[in-house]
Amino acid sequence: MNSIILRTATRFMLPLLILFSIVVLLRGHNQPGGGFVGGLLATSAFALYAMAFGVPAMQRILRVPLTTYIAVGLGIALASGVPGLLEGKPFLYGMWTSFDLAGFGTLKVGTPFLFDIGVYITVLGVCLLMLLTLAEES
Repeated sequence: MNSIILRTATRFMLPLLILFSIVVLLRGHNQPGGGFVGGLLATSAFALYAMAFGVPAMQRILRVPLTTYIAVGLGIALASGVPGLLEGKPFLYGMWTSFDLAGFGTLKVGTPFLFDIGVYITVLGVCLLMLLTLAEES
């Protein structure tokens, strides 16, 4: 598609959509959202970029093959289950730890958040791979 309006709007929308997908990811384990919905939002941002600038341009901004995104995401999701096993709990048991940040309070991080990050990256890789496969066929 060769539309200057779409290209200009995409330049502004891509960072906003990625930021919104990260916000949805971050609030996911406490409220509606999470890795799956955030990954779909990120996929829609990159799909919009591919429509405006072409698939090769989108692949250049991702910099890594999509199969690598899938493998890394699955690895992070699987690794989030290991702390539970190390403590003698079931696989994917929710474990939490907190860090004291000077001047900012206490940050509480857990394995469900790591799992959400893995799902986010996996969904991004799988959905973009499906979209690019369909785009190459046409």
